[in-house]
Amino acid sequence: MDSGYRVAADIGGTFTDIVLVTREGTIATKKLLSTPSNYAQAVIRGVMELTRDLGLPMESVSDVLHGCTVATNAILENKGAKTALLTTQGFRDVLELRRIRMPRLYDLSYIKPEPLVPRHLRFEVEERIGPHGEVLIPLNQEDVYRAIEKIKRAGAEAVAVTFLHSYANPEHERIVGEILRKELAHCFISLSIEILPEIREYERTSTTVINSYVGPPVKRYLQSLRDQLQGAGVKGRLLVMQSGGGIIESKTAIQRPAEIVECGPAAGVIGSAYMGKLTGYPNIITLDMGGTTAKASIVEGGRLVKTDEYEVGGGISLSSRLVKGGGYALKIPVIDISEVGAGGGSIVWFDKAGVLKVGPQSAGADPGPVCYGLGGKEPTVTDANVVLGYLNPKSLAGGSVPIEAGKAQAVIEEKVARPLGQSLQEAAFGVHTVSNAIMMRAIKAVTTYRGRDPRDFVLFAFGGSGGVHAVELARALGIKRIVIPPVAGVFSALGLLVANVEIGLARAFLCSTFKVPIEEINRAYRSLEEEVQSQLGYQPERITFHRLADLRYSGQAYELSIPVPIGEVTDQTVRQMEEAFEKEHEKTYGHCFPGHPKETVSLRAIGSVVPDDVHTINLRWRVDRKVSQETAEVFREAYFGPEMGERNTPVLSSRDALGREFRPGPQIIEEYEGTIVITPDAQAALDEWGNIMIDVSV
Repeated sequence: MDSGYRVAADIGGTFTDIVLVTREGTIATKKLLSTPSNYAQAVIRGVMELTRDLGLPMESVSDVLHGCTVATNAILENKGAKTALLTTQGFRDVLELRRIRMPRLYDLSYIKPEPLVPRHLRFEVEERIGPHGEVLIPLNQEDVYRAIEKIKRAGAEAVAVTFLHSYANPEHERIVGEILRKELAHCFISLSIEILPEIREYERTSTTVINSYVGPPVKRYLQSLRDQLQGAGVKGRLLVMQSGGGIIESKTAIQRPAEIVECGPAAGVIGSAYMGKLTGYPNIITLDMGGTTAKASIVEGGRLVKTDEYEVGGGISLSSRLVKGGGYALKIPVIDISEVGAGGGSIVWFDKAGVLKVGPQSAGADPGPVCYGLGGKEPTVTDANVVLGYLNPKSLAGGSVPIEAGKAQAVIEEKVARPLGQSLQEAAFGVHTVSNAIMMRAIKAVTTYRGRDPRDFVLFAFGGSGGVHAVELARALGIKRIVIPPVAGVFSALGLLVANVEIGLARAFLCSTFKVPIEEINRAYRSLEEEVQSQLGYQPERITFHRLADLRYSGQAYELSIPVPIGEVTDQTVRQMEEAFEKEHEKTYGHCFPGHPKETVSLRAIGSVVPDDVHTINLRWRVDRKVSQETAEVFREAYFGPEMGERNTPVLSSRDALGREFRPGPQIIEEYEGTIVITPDAQAALDEWGNIMIDVSV
């Protein structure tokens, strides 16, 4: 099956994007409305339609790569499995106690989100392991069997097990896991030693509970999708994007579903890093604006920026060392992505003070924006962009999504312009500006708030709406160069195709850097790499390993991850680790403490395998669609705000019409996957890879 075709499917709140790479390396795409009642339906239909358009049998598909939001939605909507928790005696309420952090410091009315496991399903087991792995109290198996009987009566679907200091000695958890898998064969079982064998009881407990909570819905979805794909004729593998980048087989994702909680936004960042490497842009800000949300991340020095300080649910999904306590701790490596509720389908409304707001509520795919004509009643960002002349007034996505411009004008007039006492165009531009301001916060969250200057980066904009808003955002942030990559509207799906197969594992290793036992740290890294290789299932020569170590100053509560060279660790390596930590501490916090004692907390090993056909993908060319080849330019009136006013703007049906020489705006480029708006004070050209380069006056 290695000679077959690889297909990527990325589910969004409004659209599902399908991308296929032919044997010649050219790209074919399909964009269709998502099916919220059963997201797999849009995936199956998209794959079938795309292969049919290309005259390919479904049997020729060797791999389907997938990015989905099933795990995230289960948490956000409180629709996960009924979960029980077994923990060490005296630690029943760790999920309640959490950390003494609040997302809104002076909000006395703030209420913490309810734990994912209610108290009557949290059971204590008599046992105790010391911090060095010594058995202080033997495991009382009678407590385990009593808990099992209560779990059966409660009808729980999943069980999480987190014992104190099990990362230092996993024996008690291992025994309990064997008992549970025998006595509760119908339940989804998660052991902390398999999910997060690291220090910190709350984070380890929360992450293990999340794994169990989302386990059954993820298992049902992925097994159903795999069965439907096989029923449609696809005999190859189903692979899933991880939150930290890299893809894994669906059977691994089913075992460790916490790894895919934030997989949806990761693929676009992976694709941007790949494109940046090809085109010579090492420092990139990514902006992925879809129908429901906008996501921002950075690529720095050609490397993805990752974190394991993430919170999801409870009305919040973010990574921040400052804002904590709003969601459930998920301590797994994730690409550092900031997400806000400002997409094309985000609903426009007024608060009690009469202030114009955008999102986070979204019209989604059903009913969608008013201009889709599918029953939407509330104005959205897409409706405003239709009124401004940025979007085609007749249809999007090659005619597959009809547009009713009159309905967009009517709803913006009635529900935005009149309450504001403004003209239709002024009101629509106000919506456009407010949505930009919200997205600016997302970009600042991964740059300015982390000690990075946006002006030092290039803005990669993609997603169905990214190209519409990119220029105004770049100007506000002082960014001079924007890059709109090929097939920008489905770029996250393309990112799936260039992602490596990847698995990362970690191990607790609490030790002062002045007394690191060299042989022990080498043995730990070798053991981690052997386990990574075993899980990947590839020969060692195919695997590229990366090592990380989590370091902190003695007395600190949190640590930073720094790279460790491959090979034997020596005293010199440890000194290099200390120097790298101080540089990262300076960059992150603005200060460091040279000479202050440091300690390692955890060791990490990541194994990556580059798919066989990644290097054959030709990002410059794509499969042509039946698009009019007329060379005559079409013009449309578009409004660019009070300073630049309304302009008669040329509308290009292909980015190829730009040419290699910079061409001044205004221009609108309408592609099958999305629209790009170039304002009158910007200029654009095409590079050799098919990227649209836009230079902005700042």
